[in-house]
Amino acid sequence: MTQQKKNYALPIVMMIILFGMISFVTGLGGPFGMILKDQFGASNAMSQLGTFANFIAYAFMGIPSGLLLQRIGYKKTALLAIIIGFVGVGIQFLSGVAGSFAVYVCGAFVAGFSMCMLNSVVNPMLNTLGGGGKGGNTLIQIGGTFNSINATLVPVLVGYLIGGIVQPTIQDANPVLFIAMGIFATIFVVLYFVNIPEPHAEVIVKSTEKDKHSALSFRHFILGAIGIFVYVGVEVGIPNFIILFMKDGLGKATTIAGTVAGTYWFLMLIGRFVGASLGSKVSSKTMLTFASALGLLFVVAGIFFPVTSEITMPVFKSEGGSLSFGMEQVPVSVMLFVLCGLCTSIMWGGIFNLAVEGLGKYVKMASGIFMVMVCGGGILPWIQGRIADLGGFVTSYWVIAAGLAYLLYYALIGSKNVNKDIPVE
Repeated sequence: MTQQKKNYALPIVMMIILFGMISFVTGLGGPFGMILKDQFGASNAMSQLGTFANFIAYAFMGIPSGLLLQRIGYKKTALLAIIIGFVGVGIQFLSGVAGSFAVYVCGAFVAGFSMCMLNSVVNPMLNTLGGGGKGGNTLIQIGGTFNSINATLVPVLVGYLIGGIVQPTIQDANPVLFIAMGIFATIFVVLYFVNIPEPHAEVIVKSTEKDKHSALSFRHFILGAIGIFVYVGVEVGIPNFIILFMKDGLGKATTIAGTVAGTYWFLMLIGRFVGASLGSKVSSKTMLTFASALGLLFVVAGIFFPVTSEITMPVFKSEGGSLSFGMEQVPVSVMLFVLCGLCTSIMWGGIFNLAVEGLGKYVKMASGIFMVMVCGGGILPWIQGRIADLGGFVTSYWVIAAGLAYLLYYALIGSKNVNKDIPVE
């Protein structure tokens, strides 16, 4: 048994790194949106097209990812996802060379295919490599932590690279893209030559009688799928527009803008630790209700607080060519938006648990639909960008408020299973 763990130590590390790469590559959309505005004169809505393309890929690839797992297995799917991810990031690099906005969006779209595939692979792979049970869950939690750390670092790193540059371009952020491509290449080589177990494939018994029901037969699941769509849009939209608001609305340095947004992701990391410790004591309904209500309070208060009201909060600063920790004056509204990271941190698990409760044999289909609905992470920020163009950055946060209000409704009312008469065995 000990020998087996030693054999799998390297692929375990690679899978955890891949878990982090999902947020690393996805997180580029926020700070790169800031670059797109400067380099191409893009509007707020147009600046979100990279994020939009990355997440809309889930709508196309969510279900095919599941089919790939069944046909070629987890390892080959992971290798294919890594290749696609390398190509996607490579196209984004070429967009800087060509100075093309369209090429960048294309690269983000291709990278989105990879992120969707990796999302379908890493959780079950870590569970298998950890031997299932508590061991597998521990590895998944470690992977989730690394995911949050990377999400925190991306805006900080990009902000540091372009800090002080009057009109930054994609090429100025090339080191971030090189890091991503280098990690992808390294993991591909390691996984290719290492034997790893495949999660046990279940034998599907075909029935001559067609099932009259599906996951979509359950009202609470449909509302939960919409909840996932809304949640991912809220999670991504909050930090993306903190960056734009800080830089373009308040004239803050790009390094400060990036690190303030990075604080949001750091608070998500803290929230996940707290949520994990409370998970066995507090119901998903209670957690989602509290998180949605508190997040809604933060956002609405942030909208109504005058921008001139400021408060000091901890950030990283670029001093003497290096990053250092310090305090920065920011509007109270920005601090309230940042605090939402504590709330969004536990929402995915809460929505998922409530939506699949009582689904029985339909849970697998439900999981595939959830993956498709992740595309909300691209659509809602684009809508928020349109509103920012028309009414300003703070006004755009009404999109976030509406999303949190829906999640509160789902937690209190929409999550109730009213279709208990449907057989699920």
